[in-house]
Amino acid sequence: MALVTSKEMFAKALTKDYAVGAFNVNNMEIIQGIVDAAQEENAPLILQVSAGARKYARGAYLRHLVDAAVEDTGLDIVLHLDHGEDFEICKKCVDDGFTSVMIDGSRFELPENIRVTKEVVDYAHERGVVVEAELGKLAGIEDAVKVDARSATFTDPEEAAEFVEKTGVDSLAIAIGTSHGAFKFKGDPYLDFERLQAIHKLIPDTPLVLHGASTVLPEFVALCNQYGGEIPGAQGVPEDMIRTAAKYGVCKVNIDTDLRLAMTAEIRRHFVEHPADFDPRKYLGPARAAIKDMVKHKIHDVLLCSGQR
Repeated sequence: MALVTSKEMFAKALTKDYAVGAFNVNNMEIIQGIVDAAQEENAPLILQVSAGARKYARGAYLRHLVDAAVEDTGLDIVLHLDHGEDFEICKKCVDDGFTSVMIDGSRFELPENIRVTKEVVDYAHERGVVVEAELGKLAGIEDAVKVDARSATFTDPEEAAEFVEKTGVDSLAIAIGTSHGAFKFKGDPYLDFERLQAIHKLIPDTPLVLHGASTVLPEFVALCNQYGGEIPGAQGVPEDMIRTAAKYGVCKVNIDTDLRLAMTAEIRRHFVEHPADFDPRKYLGPARAAIKDMVKHKIHDVLLCSGQR
């Protein structure tokens, strides 16, 4: 088994209407919880590294932890750069052995987004690495990505078709109503499925990506708050909406907030119930198990719920 690209994973997902989970990683316990779940479910897997993760854990540590996960589990894993801010960071990750990179030029006007994306695509493809790009702007906050609601814009289907044709990008992150962080909707959850269907109709062979797609599972929010947390009103994307999106070309679903909540909820509970513990293994072990259980649920009941692999 090895580090692989997402090409084959997405090709299968497109034909069978399911999505591959792309989970953000920051340390060993998070990686172990995710890969143990994927191994038990025999599921395709993307581990992705954000700017915040690179700053916190440092790239070399994360890269070797993912190598260890491949060796330990025998899984084929995609190592993906999440929200690469410019050509240089994408180039560095390609050179460092990542098998997939995202160039996020969504802050630019369409012509500049096309130009910078094409530059990354040309460099990455020459080295056998696949590229994800973004068109449209998601609201919310995640590590280095900060977009207020007034600046968020949904993806235009015609522009999406032009963008894919001119860049040759392998997958496209779109904006249809999801957002980063734990507070995705102020009212009732809403995703623009009509827009999604229009995009998929115009570029049916292009795998689409949903960022900001954590459900913000209520049980973890409640557990955090029960044991001293202060995250009232947190709300994510209902799981039935994720299942529906997979029917219209969404092949990659990004999940980060749910990992954070699962881990934090379990650590908070452990400290309250076991105040004398100071060995990190005593609380990081249960946190790792909570991540594993949550990821298994996501894979089995949401992403691959059709039973297709």
